[in-house]
Amino acid sequence: MTQPMVGIIMGSQSDWPTMREAADVLDELGVAYETKIVSAHRTPDRLWDYGKTAVDRGLQVIIAGAGGAAHLPGMMASKTRVPVIGIPVQTNALSGVDSLYSILQMPRGFPVATMAIGAAGAKNGGLMAAGILALQDPALAARLDAWRAALSASIPDEPTND
Repeated sequence: MTQPMVGIIMGSQSDWPTMREAADVLDELGVAYETKIVSAHRTPDRLWDYGKTAVDRGLQVIIAGAGGAAHLPGMMASKTRVPVIGIPVQTNALSGVDSLYSILQMPRGFPVATMAIGAAGAKNGGLMAAGILALQDPALAARLDAWRAALSASIPDEPTND
């Protein structure tokens, strides 16, 4: 099995349908990843351990999804130098705006690259992680370029009357 380059973490099982979008695009691009449930509030020791060991385990990017108070991406950024991409998970109470603000408002020194709320943000998080890795991996860069070209080619020049 290939060593995971990307960690996909989420605060709870209910975040997986959103975070699966990041996993799916990484699968399409042939990027090895691992998935873990790491709650900033319910499993803080797991969070600390995950962040502290990320570099030694070979992770190069972490995609962290969380809803509600959404402390996971920021707390992870405080525990590792590995770049963290935050995915605000849509919530029932405030439609994910609370999650977005929690992830966006990081203090100086602990950046989190924040994507859009929900599935589109998770997909873009996977693409962002692939783009970061592609800087040092020409084969992945070629796959990412082809993926983007295929997306562009799938868009018609003119609307249809369907």
